[in-house]
Order: sequence, then C-alpha cells, then structure tokens
Amino acid sequence: MSDASEYTPPKVWTWNKPSGGQFASINRPIAGPTHDKDLPVGRHPLQLYSLGTPNGVKVTIMLEELLALGHIGAEYDAWLIKIGDGGQFGSGFVAVNPNSKIPALVDRSGLTPIRVFESGSILLYLAEKFGAFLPTEAGARAECLSWLFWQMGSAPYLGGGFGHFYAYAPTKIEYAIDRFAMEVKRQLDVLDQRLAENEYIGGNTYTIADIAIFPWYGGLAKGWQYGAAEFLSVQDYKHVQRWADMLLERPTVKRGRMVNRVSGEPSSQLHERHEAADFTTKTQDKLAVTG
Repeated sequence: MSDASEYTPPKVWTWNKPSGGQFASINRPIAGPTHDKDLPVGRHPLQLYSLGTPNGVKVTIMLEELLALGHIGAEYDAWLIKIGDGGQFGSGFVAVNPNSKIPALVDRSGLTPIRVFESGSILLYLAEKFGAFLPTEAGARAECLSWLFWQMGSAPYLGGGFGHFYAYAPTKIEYAIDRFAMEVKRQLDVLDQRLAENEYIGGNTYTIADIAIFPWYGGLAKGWQYGAAEFLSVQDYKHVQRWADMLLERPTVKRGRMVNRVSGEPSSQLHERHEAADFTTKTQDKLAVTG
C-alpha cells in the first residue's frame, strides 16, 4: 500500500475497492437491508436488539438500574445482534433502526410499538418513561443533558477516530493516530477536571450522563479499549479512575456489562438476557457445562 502522503483524492469518490481493516466486510456507502430477517420478540415490555459494545452497554446498564429500583415495566429481552456478521442489515433490524447501528429498542408496553434508536435517545426515553436518573430541576437537568450530548459528540473521536486508526486500520498512519490521540487525551482531561470537583458527571447525583459516559471513557480508563491504556497514559487521570472504580462497584453496572457480551471470560458473557436468573444460569461458562 502506498504511503498516505502520496494519495491524491479524486474529484468524485467512487466505491470500487474494499476499504480494508477489520470491518471491511460490512462497510458500505449505502443504507438499507441486505437480507430479509425478522427480529425475535420475547415476552417482556421492552425488546432490545444489541451487542455488548460501549453503546450497547449503556442501555443494558440503564435497564438493570431501573429494575433495581423496582420498575417492573423495565423488564426486557436482550437479543444478540452480531454486527461482524452483518446482523444489523437484516430487514427487521433496519425497520427498527434505519441507520443500522446497535442498540435498538422496541417498547411494546402500549397498544402501538414504539421504536427508539441511538443509545443517547434510548437513555433519555427510558429516563423520561420511568422518571429516573434524569434530574427534574431545570439547572441540574440541563447539566445532565449537556454531558449526555457531550458523550454523543465526543465518543466518535475515541472510537471511529482513535480506535480505528490505532487498532483496526490496515496501516498505521502517524498523523491520524497523533491527531486523535491528542483529542482523546483532551477529552479525558475534560472529564478529569469535571470529576475533580464533582462526585458524578452531572454533579452529586448518579444520572444518565454517568451511564452514557462510563462504557466509553470508564472502559478506556480501566484498559478495556483498543489495548491503548499505556499509550494514552490513562492512569494519569486520577479522578476518572476514581469515578470508574466507584461505578464498577454497582451490581447493576456489573450485570449490564455482561448482557450481549461475546468476548472476555465465559463467566462474564450473557449472550441473551430474558430474565434475571439468566445471570446465574445462562452465562457462557454455564452453557458450556450443560450443553
């Protein structure tokens, strides 16, 4: 492959060769389904179609938090969507999320099913539906939502920017890695300064801002993202580390991180979740024994 500095973009881009990299088989410049496949539907009010990526984990943590508060209407079936195999391009999934990204939620608690897509939108929908993890006082609500949307705008620089060029691109491009590493470290510093003065992201209360930011930036701080902990010196962000450790002590966070997970220790993987007992009976280590 030629050096990146030698590339001159054409006047009009055309899709005439594979993109390369880990996700080349599913990357394409057009939307819509590639095949017909209906989505399964379970017995609970909420149907989640997802994968245990940071964006997926946001929603499963939220649902487990709501259930822990006693909101029985938050019972859910979590179905696994294998994005590496193109499951997000099935006709049923595209009908729920035309953008073909996990997670996607269908609320079947009313007469007409309601689809909700984009992880931040799902968190906000659930917070408003159940009246939890979103402050009602105007100033606190605005602060929470500002940080929620900060995450939505910032994480693409971490994932699609830094993560892609550092871990997944078919060639290492110094300029791209430096550019996005600089931005990610700036983002970590934003969080670190905020958490130096506040227990949680939104202030003194645990909210959907924490739930949204933790899987991405808490995961980065704990060394789970892209094998880049040493490269980014994540240990230097002491307040982010304190906050991440605090959230990891929550049983709801531990459970949420297990749902739709397909990597790591088999005991930490619950590919599908249909009832609370699944956490103790249907993790991959248990299924390997009974299967």
